Amino acid sequence: MATAADVALLILRLVLGLTLAAHGFNKFFGGGRIPGTARWFESIGMKYGKFQALTAAVAEIAAGLGLAVGLFTPIAAAGFVALMVVAAWTVHRKNGFFIVKEGWEYNLVLAAGAVAVAMIGPGYLSLDHQIFCHCWQNGWPGLWISVGLGLAGAIGQLALFYRPPTKSDVTGE
Repeated sequence: MATAADVALLILRLVLGLTLAAHGFNKFFGGGRIPGTARWFESIGMKYGKFQALTAAVAEIAAGLGLAVGLFTPIAAAGFVALMVVAAWTVHRKNGFFIVKEGWEYNLVLAAGAVAVAMIGPGYLSLDHQIFCHCWQNGWPGLWISVGLGLAGAIGQLALFYRPPTKSDVTGE
């Protein structure tokens, strides 16, 4: 039987998960689509822009929908951490903390919310609970999986593909 906490977790999972998934769908269907996202990624220093755009879109959709339905929740949360650390590092860190100045506050809220859900567990109204009859790997394992995998993914992504543009790249000098 679902409790108030289960409903609260469902609301949190849906808001976090569908928000991130919407970002991924927007890369496919909104604005500049994958080609525009690829050009923007390349302009901020991500190599192989089309590959990065496709990878980011799919990862945002998968992590977002995974958290929303509560399936392998710590792994979905790891996707949030990886995506938000890369976004914060490549785009937002130079702008300070607050989102009103294009800072990294929003990235922190999404990642921390997902990690909190991974630790608490997705609740009774989740696929993890319905399939495994409990919250799969919540508590400390949920923390270590979500943060450990997320940071490993982000660091790997940045090390392999991020080369910040130099002043001459931007000015054409």
